[in-house]
Amino acid sequence: MNRSVKTSAVSDDVLQFVTFTLNNEHYAVDILNVQEINRITEITRVPNSPDYVEGVINLRGKVIPVINLRRKFHLADRETDETSRIIIMEIGGITNGLIVDSVSEVLRVPSSVIEPPPAVSSDMGSKFIKGIAKLEDRLIILLDIDKLVGNAVKI
Repeated sequence: MNRSVKTSAVSDDVLQFVTFTLNNEHYAVDILNVQEINRITEITRVPNSPDYVEGVINLRGKVIPVINLRRKFHLADRETDETSRIIIMEIGGITNGLIVDSVSEVLRVPSSVIEPPPAVSSDMGSKFIKGIAKLEDRLIILLDIDKLVGNAVKI
């Protein structure tokens, strides 16, 4: 019997996300983009890079640009601590790291509880929102990682 292999996070209208916090808000990215989650390590600053680019890290011999999501979303800076993480993601064939306040869980979300993003014309960050998951105890902002990072980080 020949079975086809699913290459998407969608199974029976259930999507899988890695959830994280940023400024006490809950966010999520598609689990298929996430390669790994690491503790904060030494980050080397890169001159003349955009202000939201924290720098680069050496991950097993590969130089990875690291984006500070707080700066990308124009939130107040915060010192990294023991809960801070770098989410290593592949977006469009480019590997990037995203600094977040903490990683929460891998969450399975029925597509029926996902609403389209709200129409907020004045908020620059809203263009990065793919949708909002309405769970019983909280709302989770689903990020469109392709629009968030795209090919913007070229160091």
